[in-house]
Amino acid sequence: MARGTLNLGILAHVDAGKTSLTERLLYAAGVIDEVGSVDDGTTQTDSLALERQRGITIKSAVVSFTVGEVTVNLIDTPGHPDFIAEVERALSVLDGAVLVISAVEGVQPQTRILMRALQRLGVPAVLFVNKIDRRGAGDVRVLRDISERLTPAVVAMGSAHELGARTASFACWDASDAAFTARLTEVLAEHDEAIMAAYVRGEPPVPYPRLRRELASQARRGQVYPVFFGSALTGAGVDALMGGVAELLPRAGRNAAGPASGRVFKIERGAAGEKIAYVRALTLEGDIPAARVHELRQELPALTRGEGVLECAFDRYEPVTGVVPTRPRLGPNPLDREEYLQRVTRRLVTARSPAG
Repeated sequence: MARGTLNLGILAHVDAGKTSLTERLLYAAGVIDEVGSVDDGTTQTDSLALERQRGITIKSAVVSFTVGEVTVNLIDTPGHPDFIAEVERALSVLDGAVLVISAVEGVQPQTRILMRALQRLGVPAVLFVNKIDRRGAGDVRVLRDISERLTPAVVAMGSAHELGARTASFACWDASDAAFTARLTEVLAEHDEAIMAAYVRGEPPVPYPRLRRELASQARRGQVYPVFFGSALTGAGVDALMGGVAELLPRAGRNAAGPASGRVFKIERGAAGEKIAYVRALTLEGDIPAARVHELRQELPALTRGEGVLECAFDRYEPVTGVVPTRPRLGPNPLDREEYLQRVTRRLVTARSPAG
């Protein structure tokens, strides 16, 4: 699997288990030693006092973990419709998303709004049917609900067992399951002429590796939506979901051409009251030169309407303070402030001198 970065959003109708799933993903990836509880106010991403008190997500939160060789920057978004503007801002920086649906309630009003937003912005997604351990959970019913109310281009990636019990589990299907490969062929044929021709002519089945590659390709283009089942509370199906996210969603694209640029999608106050901005890089390859970090810090107050600090490196949500300059050293102190300002002044004077 190629090394890369995936900026992933977790979206859901309120109380579908979105923040609980974020906790379970962090636990499965080894980032935290114990799964936090929304009810107890001990989750990693609900940091506001009101979030912990009410058990709901109000603002987007960013955490990171690794799946294989893929670094996942996960953005946990609010589920309540009153905070849809916060969700819209997060959607603008995503490479892919996990849309969480309750196995008990099925597709809910906010689920439909989120799905339309994903399709409008061209953000591919995998679906996770959560709470299969709860009484009243369904699989066939929820799949039918998804097909009728969200999109017919869905493929269940496995089957849920012992629904409604604490021991509920999820098992992925593979090439040995004829019904799965037939459904996969049928859905993929809608966007692949070669598979469609083989399907219509009744030719020998398309090799499973070919189907799997095409599934990943179409899922990354937002043409097909793989569906996983599980429980964030017990961890059932979460490993399968993590594997699906790494395989079926696209990596972050980077453009090394042009000046460094990015999109500020979240601003919050730090412990000392300073403003912290979270940035998704649009251009720049590799580390940010120290001189550019200085420039960005000067530009940030205009973006944040106040004093701000640059808190994250491009394509990695981590502090950039102390990044080694990428230009060759010209002396013992290549970033001497007075020398830097003199050079800038000379350039400005030269640029403004009249011709002749």
